[in-house]
Amino acid sequence: MQWLSGDTANPVDVNSRRSIIAIVYIAVIAPCVFILQPGYVQGLVEYLAFSEEQAGYIASAEMFGIAFTTLLLVFMEARVDWRKLTVLCLIVAAAGNLLSLSLADFESLAAVRFLTGMGSGGLMSLTFAMMGLTDKSDRNFGYIVTWVLIYGALGILVMPTAFATIGMDGVLVFFALFNVSGLFFARYLPRSGVHHLDLSVSEKPGYSWRLKGLSLFAILVYNTSIGIVWAYLFLLGLEAGIAEQTVANVLTVSQFLGIAGAFVAVVLQLRIGRIIPLQVSIIGTAIGIYILVGKIALFHFALGVCLFNFLWNVSMPYLLATMASFDRRGKVVIYGICMQTLGYAIGPFIAANILGRSSYDHVYIVATLLFIASAVVLLPGLLAQKKHL
Repeated sequence: MQWLSGDTANPVDVNSRRSIIAIVYIAVIAPCVFILQPGYVQGLVEYLAFSEEQAGYIASAEMFGIAFTTLLLVFMEARVDWRKLTVLCLIVAAAGNLLSLSLADFESLAAVRFLTGMGSGGLMSLTFAMMGLTDKSDRNFGYIVTWVLIYGALGILVMPTAFATIGMDGVLVFFALFNVSGLFFARYLPRSGVHHLDLSVSEKPGYSWRLKGLSLFAILVYNTSIGIVWAYLFLLGLEAGIAEQTVANVLTVSQFLGIAGAFVAVVLQLRIGRIIPLQVSIIGTAIGIYILVGKIALFHFALGVCLFNFLWNVSMPYLLATMASFDRRGKVVIYGICMQTLGYAIGPFIAANILGRSSYDHVYIVATLLFIASAVVLLPGLLAQKKHL
């Protein structure tokens, strides 16, 4: 087990190539179900005969599991070995996916997906906290988003074929094996944030908890909007009369555009600051979602989804790097991931409740308004950071 405990006197260099590759790989594993959530929710409805509301609640249960673990890590991150906890989370996520096999009971499946989410949530928090310690966090968060989207684009493209050939159980086995593959990379991960502080560099400027709190609330509101939108995009396309594979193709194209969006953040880094990229991308995302309101054809669906995914992924690396800039120990990043995953959990829950009483139009109007609100609430923190960048 030496590979797991490592040498505490000579900690892993978090800026080394193999450490960054390991963090990125496990960061892709972490949301491996969430990033395919439109296809997974569609599979729950089309192949397991759950209602649209039930499918939304199952997706929400998994995200609440993710949020639960990220909340625990807010209090535990300084007391635990990050590497060992990563291994435990990989095992829990794999076990949850295997336990989901052949489950057709709503309550049982929701409970097991909550367990799966607990493992995934730990991986998300830890990998983002680790990447927040690197010297070029804007660029490196862009790498994470880029590779997550490459996985998502390929996954959504083959989802209809996968369901038709290996079924939901085969897809879940793939998720479990993907989780297990991360064990190989654990040896290259840092064990905590303390070992990687450069004491020769002055501490980052102090920010009030009012500013941090506003920024964290903005993250919550923004990602609640994402959760509302993302879970039901596949079903929205089907509701509009678009063929299943065509919907998958549109979502795949949008994922590749998302890769381009993340690459924008990698290239720009801080050349024009964070205010312009974040405000433009968040408001633009709201516009993309509003295009999906009303009677839509394939053109409207493709335009709205592609604009949404491109700009969502321009904003993500900047949002994560903004949280990392509030402190040098990765603590505010973990708070931010907690708000992110809580938003991902609340979003499908809100959407499912709206669908139980109304239509997709109301779902996407609520999401549009929340995007705009998040841009406004985020601004004070961005202005304060601008003085120090």
